Amino acid sequence: MEETIGVTEAAQIPKQRGEQLLDSAVRYAEERHWDVFAGTWLEPVEGAERCSCGDAGCPMPGAHAARPDWATQATGSAVAARRIWGKQPRASILLPTGRTFDVLDVPESAGFLALARMERMDLTLGPVTCTPDRRMMFFVLPGAAAKAPDLIRKLGWVPSSLDLIARGEGHYVAAPPTRVGGQGAVQWARRPTHSNRWLPDVEELISPVAYACGREAAAARARRS
Repeated sequence: MEETIGVTEAAQIPKQRGEQLLDSAVRYAEERHWDVFAGTWLEPVEGAERCSCGDAGCPMPGAHAARPDWATQATGSAVAARRIWGKQPRASILLPTGRTFDVLDVPESAGFLALARMERMDLTLGPVTCTPDRRMMFFVLPGAAAKAPDLIRKLGWVPSSLDLIARGEGHYVAAPPTRVGGQGAVQWARRPTHSNRWLPDVEELISPVAYACGREAAAARARRS
């Protein structure tokens, strides 16, 4: 049985949330060589949970960078990750893009359609996350953010007409099991495994992803008319 990130022989034993975050952060750095950094977290306030940033209207409570120099705080050291989450075990796990990977960020409905098409086409896929705000993140090789607009145009689409965001340098994504306010946790649609350690290039995935986003855009226009 293939081992996956976040799954151990003791997976059936419930863990405290802080232990899950610490273990996951360490394994991302140690096994995937991904840079990680600690973001905000959720704090109980008058019977509810609020973001540690203190903003009652925070759009990403408990799941965003805690400081403007977050890029310099990211580390690929498992030892450093263990120390960081040991000090703040509730902190969200954030992964900077543009280093070991970029991501294609699409609506969940388009993401599942693209995923089904990719599997029928027998394409090699990297890890994929689902976020509580109904987005999907396809992990691809770095450089996707620079290549994607031209690739989309070559397929006959206007990049601005599609809800398809290629995130590279200067961006980050939240990693499982980070929880976003009361919306739920970021989850793996396709877990990191040994078989998907080598990420696909954006050129390999852009066609089914753009097609699915085009279908989603057409359906949205039809609903408005």
